[in-house]
Amino acid sequence: FVFLVLISNFQSGHTQERPKPKVTIKPDHHVFRGETVTLRCDIYDEGVTSWRYNWYKGSSLVVFSERQEHTFSSVTESDAGKYFCYGTETGGSHRSQHSDEVTLTVSVPRAVLSVSPQKWLTEGDPVTLICEVNGSSTGWTFSWFTVTVSGSRNDYELLSDSSRGAGGKYTVSSADLNHTGVYVCSAERDKTAVYTTYSNTQPLWVTGVSPPVSLIISPSRTQHFTSVSLSLSCEDQSNSDGWTVRRYTDIVRLEDCPSSVWGSQTGSTCTIRSTVPSDTGVYWCQSESGENYHPVNITVHSGVILESPVHPVTEGDNLTLRCLYPYISPPKLRADHYTTVSNLRADFYKDGSLIQNQTTEMIIPTVSKSHEGFYYCKHPERGESPKSWISVRGSHSDSQISVLHILSSALAACPYLIVTVVLIYKCCRMRGKTPE
Repeated sequence: FVFLVLISNFQSGHTQERPKPKVTIKPDHHVFRGETVTLRCDIYDEGVTSWRYNWYKGSSLVVFSERQEHTFSSVTESDAGKYFCYGTETGGSHRSQHSDEVTLTVSVPRAVLSVSPQKWLTEGDPVTLICEVNGSSTGWTFSWFTVTVSGSRNDYELLSDSSRGAGGKYTVSSADLNHTGVYVCSAERDKTAVYTTYSNTQPLWVTGVSPPVSLIISPSRTQHFTSVSLSLSCEDQSNSDGWTVRRYTDIVRLEDCPSSVWGSQTGSTCTIRSTVPSDTGVYWCQSESGENYHPVNITVHSGVILESPVHPVTEGDNLTLRCLYPYISPPKLRADHYTTVSNLRADFYKDGSLIQNQTTEMIIPTVSKSHEGFYYCKHPERGESPKSWISVRGSHSDSQISVLHILSSALAACPYLIVTVVLIYKCCRMRGKTPE
């Protein structure tokens, strides 16, 4: 009997080996929310001309589709999961095996913004903002924005020259002081209705040799203790009014002074009555017309701090660093009544390497460009300070020498130029007198 069944199945084109379907996903196994996705079930069996398809998701035994292709016109995160199919012969009893499971991943497209080579720049440096979409590299059009403050919220203003961001890169060949600010990007999928949200914020800080406006900090250092008063003011060479102190922090992002939360402003002076670690950030001056100048990185720390200059050090000058520790003076045991102990003996480091140990202060005479870097101090019992970047700018005499060199070179070349012009003129006169 079994033999006759096998012969009968063979003659009718059926064998005991059931075909195994293959599932494909288009356009890809990993797609973004809002895209169109199609699942297709292919079954190859010469003995069956028509199949009825059965689609399953995960461990569910509920058939959600009986078509060979199932399309999600606008896929969502809830559509993600593992899918498989099998087929039954239309009008017959033959059926296929279950296909292997395929995984559909649906994610929200997110733009990620980075900067190269670094976010702290000197005027004239090149810089590139790089916008990428997670999990995808092609088919996107990018837009670039600066972050602005509007009351208590942040707005996004499209850059007028955002066409420079083609290919996901926005390049500035020569950074200007006014490029100081906070940037974001977004992306749109070509020929589809898929958009990213705004990217992470990416600040750019540009310092100049002689900025028209200076941010004056009191006490005059970049690191400060907690629970102390801190004063910041914008000083213009011609006008001290019309300036606002703005800051960028990791917690609140972008905000202006005065603020009911962190500071009060009188004229162009902003005062923080009692500092907290969340006051750590970059502070700068902004004019009424939106110009940004003189960013300074300020750190608020409850332990050891490094006393370092606020402004870049000029080549040839001395650099003095001290390690300070907060001390509450008795009998007023108030958190805002600190005196600093300047004779804290500590080790001093540059870019992670020990450069001087067990000293109350470190003095570097005749500073050069090679002394630029991140500095911090460390005490064996009190701990270590945060890191501060020490910037070194060229001396004024160097620029004078450069100008004099250009002028002297030009003057040296003048006699040769004059002789050449005279010879050319005489040759032309002689040719004009030569008979034909």
